[in-house]
Amino acid sequence: MGVQEVERRSWSGTWTRLVLWHREKQAVRPCGGGARSPAIAAGGAVSTASPSVSCRAVGGLGSMALCGPEVEKQVPAEPRPGRKLQSWWSLVFCLCFYGFMSQMRPGESFITPYLLGPDKNFTQQQVTNEITPVLSYSYLAVLVPVFLLTDYLRYKPVLLLQGLSYVSVWLLLLFGSSVLHMQFMEVFFSVTMAARIAYSSYIFSLVPPACYQRMAGYSRASVLLGVFTSSVLGQLLVTVGRIPFSTLNYISLAFLAFSLVLTLFLKRPKRSLFFNRAAPACAGASPSELDRMNLGQAQPTGGKPGRLPASWRDSALAHMLRELGHTARLPQLRLWSLWWVFNSAGYYLIVYYVHILWNVVNPTADTTRVYNGGADAASTLLGAITSFAAGFVKIRWALWAKLIIAVVTGLQAGLVFLMYTTSNIWLCYSAFVLFRASYQFLVPIATFQIASSLSQELRALVFGVNTFLATVLKTIITLVVSDKRGLGLPVRSQFLIYFVYFLVLFVAYVLAALLSGLRHFRQGRHQPLPPAQELMSPVQEQATQDGPAPEDGVWAVGEQPEAKT
Repeated sequence: MGVQEVERRSWSGTWTRLVLWHREKQAVRPCGGGARSPAIAAGGAVSTASPSVSCRAVGGLGSMALCGPEVEKQVPAEPRPGRKLQSWWSLVFCLCFYGFMSQMRPGESFITPYLLGPDKNFTQQQVTNEITPVLSYSYLAVLVPVFLLTDYLRYKPVLLLQGLSYVSVWLLLLFGSSVLHMQFMEVFFSVTMAARIAYSSYIFSLVPPACYQRMAGYSRASVLLGVFTSSVLGQLLVTVGRIPFSTLNYISLAFLAFSLVLTLFLKRPKRSLFFNRAAPACAGASPSELDRMNLGQAQPTGGKPGRLPASWRDSALAHMLRELGHTARLPQLRLWSLWWVFNSAGYYLIVYYVHILWNVVNPTADTTRVYNGGADAASTLLGAITSFAAGFVKIRWALWAKLIIAVVTGLQAGLVFLMYTTSNIWLCYSAFVLFRASYQFLVPIATFQIASSLSQELRALVFGVNTFLATVLKTIITLVVSDKRGLGLPVRSQFLIYFVYFLVLFVAYVLAALLSGLRHFRQGRHQPLPPAQELMSPVQEQATQDGPAPEDGVWAVGEQPEAKT
């Protein structure tokens, strides 16, 4: 443990995109008597086909459509444009400042040398085989409960929980003296990781729909800037200021206490994604995704019209699972979901244990020659650059996706092998920076490929299932390879196992790419692939190959054209 990584909660980046899509769809609901799809202007004004009925979206998150004379009573008069703009920018500044300050933990990159140094004097075996594995176990235990509580409690209480957990982590680091104390520290750290979803979804709760895209960019930039600044600051304090690790941890505790105070001033939203949904304010309003899924079960045989069955929650879940099984037939969706599960598990295992490996490669007693913070800063910056660059890659994903994944996975296997064999700390640092950047290159591509062909709730379900399965796999590997109750291997031997793991994935992806290429050359000459696209969804590619696409370019889930034999 000890790496500064905003993406370690595999939920945060993908959840940001998910909530963005969901809020944009739910922000305005059509009213009875008007057209089903109102035209939404850039400023959020809405007009229907019927001139006698007027609607306006109220609020930013989970807003409702109000109709007719209700608008006059329930919608407050809009402030002057200057005052509204000033209020919006104040809100943006507060949220982004909180996101920046919550990442200011300059001592995080140096936790492992702090635990192994004279301040705590733990052995390498204790840190590797007794303390660090607890992070995987506890994260698996708290992942789903924190996810549900985030939506049910409407974000702010979970942000407070995250702040309190961060403070608890550093209090245990500073004043704990036993292995049990450090294991509790890992438990609290897992809570902070799971709670990062609260900030990713909270940022959309208090701004109008027209500002979602800008807000997502600002919040992401503030978090990345906080991670980068924290790593650079920690490195400068250690190398130039010659500050001991214990003092650096006190500085981190002060920053975290300040961010906890900032949390108290955040506004608590009135609505959330699933549990706190707003009911339609007028007759004829379009139902939510879950409501539409339940239309088939809304009127049981022999029952009264309009009454939901007693097991309507189970029916909605069962329908979502059936839809999930149907969409799993899409080859691209299945491919990227498998990549998400297997490669994410290996990626986080490397991230968790690389700091221990650095201490083995460079066991120096001179703290000023420890450059963990610089490596974390460089990997964060390069990861952000590769993530941004991935959106501009033009690839025929239906043909080349497996080969691209195989190339990146082969590169990752080689970098892990380099970290395993090298005795040069700079080569080890460089290999980790490139390893992390290669993973971040594929994350936005996988996010789009998975999410673009799914309905709103199915996106949440698929991302949640993928992340949970990756966490389960990572926990199993940790129990077998790292935990003292399993093999209890030293860190170098673990990296050999991780190299074999990525090598097996590389071989599997290469074989899949070869089979896909052979199938294309046998059958695909009379079915030309679509031209190269920046990020074409699996459904769009399938629709382009099989026949004319619908007007909006995307087939709804369950309405894909039948594939040609």
